[in-house]
Amino acid sequence: MQLLFWALVLLFIGLGLIATEVFIPSGGVLGALAALAVLAAIGFGFAAGPLLGLMVLAMAIFGVPAMLMLAFRVWPSTPMGRRILLEAPSEQQVLPDDQRLRELKQLVGKTGVVRTVMLPSGQVEIAGQTIDAMSQGIAIEPGQRVRVAEVHGTRVFVLPISDDAPAPPTAAIEGAPPPPPEAERPLASFDLDDIDLGQDKG
Repeated sequence: MQLLFWALVLLFIGLGLIATEVFIPSGGVLGALAALAVLAAIGFGFAAGPLLGLMVLAMAIFGVPAMLMLAFRVWPSTPMGRRILLEAPSEQQVLPDDQRLRELKQLVGKTGVVRTVMLPSGQVEIAGQTIDAMSQGIAIEPGQRVRVAEVHGTRVFVLPISDDAPAPPTAAIEGAPPPPPEAERPLASFDLDDIDLGQDKG
C-alpha cells in the first residue's frame, strides 16, 4: 500500500507540474519533470501490483489530457494570459480612419431634416449634405426634424425631435373664470364718451 501511496502522490505532482508549465512557461523544464513524475507513478503502481499499475496508468492516460484542457481553458483569464492573448479589436478599431468616417463622427448631436421615409433607413439632410441614416426601430416621415444620436462605423442613427408647443401669451390663473365675451360685458364697463351717438352738430 505504501507503493500505491507514492504512486498517487507522484501522479498528482506530475499533473500539477503540467498545469504549472502551462501557466508559467519554463522552457520545458517543468514539462520534463512532470513526465518523469508520471512515469515514476506508473512504475510504483506496477511495483505494487499489476492491477494497481493498470489503475495508475489509466489515471495518467485520462488525467494528463484533462489537466491540459483545464489549464488551457483557464489560462486566457489569468493576468499572464490576458497580456499574451490580445483582446479582439472592436468595430471602431478595425475600420479605416479615413476622412469620410471622421466627417460622420462629427455629425453626432447635429440636427437635420428627413428627406425620404425612414423604415427604418432613409435619407436625411444634415449640415447641407444628404446622407443615408437609420432610425432606432421607428418610422419617420419626410420633413421631420431629427438629431444624430450615434455613429457606428458608416451607419448613422438618428432620433426624431418633437417640436415644443408654443406657450400661451398669458398664463391663466388657476381657478379663475375665463373673461366674458363682449356681448355679456356690463354697460358700465364701456366708455360712453368714445361712442358716436349720432348727434347733429350745430
